[in-house]
Amino acid sequence: MRRLLAASVAVLFFALACAPGRAVNIERVVSDKGVTAWFVRDRSVPLVALSFAFRRSGTSTDPEGRGGLARMVSGLLDEGAGDMDSQTFQRSVEEIAARMGFSAGRDEFGGRLQTLSAERDRAFELLRLALTAPRFDAEPVARVRRQILAAIRRGAENPRRIGARLWRETLFPGHPYGRPGSGTAETVAAITAADLREFVRARFTRDRLVVGVVGDISPNELRERLDRVFGDLPDAAPRPFGIARTAAAGAGRTRVARKPNPQSIMLLGHQGIARDDPDWHAAVLVTHVLGGGQASRLYGEVRERRGLAYSISARLSAFDGAALVSAQLSTRNARADESLGIVRSEWQRIAEHGITEEELRDAKSYVQGSFPLRLDSGRRIAGMLVGLQLARLGIDYIGRRADLFEGVTLNDANRVARKLFRARDLTIVVVGDPAGISEAP
Repeated sequence: MRRLLAASVAVLFFALACAPGRAVNIERVVSDKGVTAWFVRDRSVPLVALSFAFRRSGTSTDPEGRGGLARMVSGLLDEGAGDMDSQTFQRSVEEIAARMGFSAGRDEFGGRLQTLSAERDRAFELLRLALTAPRFDAEPVARVRRQILAAIRRGAENPRRIGARLWRETLFPGHPYGRPGSGTAETVAAITAADLREFVRARFTRDRLVVGVVGDISPNELRERLDRVFGDLPDAAPRPFGIARTAAAGAGRTRVARKPNPQSIMLLGHQGIARDDPDWHAAVLVTHVLGGGQASRLYGEVRERRGLAYSISARLSAFDGAALVSAQLSTRNARADESLGIVRSEWQRIAEHGITEEELRDAKSYVQGSFPLRLDSGRRIAGMLVGLQLARLGIDYIGRRADLFEGVTLNDANRVARKLFRARDLTIVVVGDPAGISEAP
């Protein structure tokens, strides 16, 4: 039932987003206490989906020696709140068929709630309790700690996790982005209930809050609900903290973690482009041409023509404090050096010779056509509203997005390709037993 209702919301949104000449009606709703939400109203189905995030409150803000704190909080907020212990709280969520969850990213701490309209009183109250009165009782704290420690142990033997850890350490030495988001066995073991409470007190503040809501609720009622859920949070953090900007390090460096795996897992990349850079949309298109799918150059050269890789892709990543353009692939150990050489060659070729008019047209078609398909539920639509705010794109961005991509000319794309892709600056991390590849400082 919930999936059907969520899909109905998504279908409505697709119709709005894709109708020629019609912009999505995103309202800005501001409560009496100044809590702001971006809101898409839909009265056709009895469902409300809410997402929110606190800026500058993710894993990169974990205190020294307390790595994993944000992740641990995200696993405990629904493990008891107010006068309800863990089982009582979670049973209360299940009884009203609601969905509630929390997550800790690199830059922000987020949460989401999805509820049937008839149960919204109870659902919003449960969310309020989770944010303002989490219990952090001994049993769930110990249980969640064990789960995190078990995941850390598994990750120590997982080639992809090993590669990701080495990749972060190489790109961002001495910066919070270089630390594992889940912490280490030592830092997680050191986290106390007092640390958990301090995290909530210092980071769950209204000056950092962004909210997105989709569904069957009026703007006036939403204003009241926003104050009910978020209005009692502190106005601002007791002390300022944030994420220092940094540039990717390790240009030209190759690191190899020797493991007896049947294949080598490679990550490679370098400094990218910030989300607010005027060339961002052109960068998205040329990166898609390079490695954005089965029609991309990397897929064609490495996978289809030579059968060297099990998977390969390229992407842009923009964080609050850093930006990357990167690729990853998995290949047989014996042909690792050959695969890496082709990727380097394609990286250099797109910089020197750019892309074609046909490739640009196909990239635009894919980027435009795939956008609404990513929004297949009310929850994801609400999350998109939050993402737009986190990226500071403006409430009219959905209406402008198509024109921003269509406005990229071939000259724009090739100018950005020359600026963006620098084969000599590639930082390379390999996990496996790659033939012909060794560490290089």
